[in-house]
Amino acid sequence: MTISPSFVQDAADRLAVVEALYRFTAGIDLRDTNLLASSLAENAVSDFRPAAAKAGFDYPVIEGRDVIVAALTTSLATLDTTHSVSNPRVAIDGDTARMDVLVEAQHVPRSDPSRHYLMKNRYDVELIRAGNVWVITRNTVDNVWRTGDLTVLSEI
Repeated sequence: MTISPSFVQDAADRLAVVEALYRFTAGIDLRDTNLLASSLAENAVSDFRPAAAKAGFDYPVIEGRDVIVAALTTSLATLDTTHSVSNPRVAIDGDTARMDVLVEAQHVPRSDPSRHYLMKNRYDVELIRAGNVWVITRNTVDNVWRTGDLTVLSEI
């Protein structure tokens, strides 16, 4: 069986698109601002409003790579988080891509690890090719289900 170069490129692009979200979530979990920033376009937009509304709080749309990195770093400073990415569906059109993916996000206060707030979210991610990597231009987060102590998120 011969594998065409276009098949190989498509597979590599799909993996690279998902890798952008892995950098985003790992950057949050590891508190690695450089890794987090590497996942975002300079003019990226992060919209957590749909998920936040279902949890009963307001969270603004955040615009700009540096603003997003600072906002996530600051708002999650007192929490340990783990993000698990699953079921990515990627559509690529030239140098743009869109991904629908599930992300399970666990939030645990460092001061009291007996408490937690777990969210299963659906991310609608828009990306562009930036050289040999893909970066997120827009991420809209909606919540599928949630469980635990909502007050864990009360300080973000």
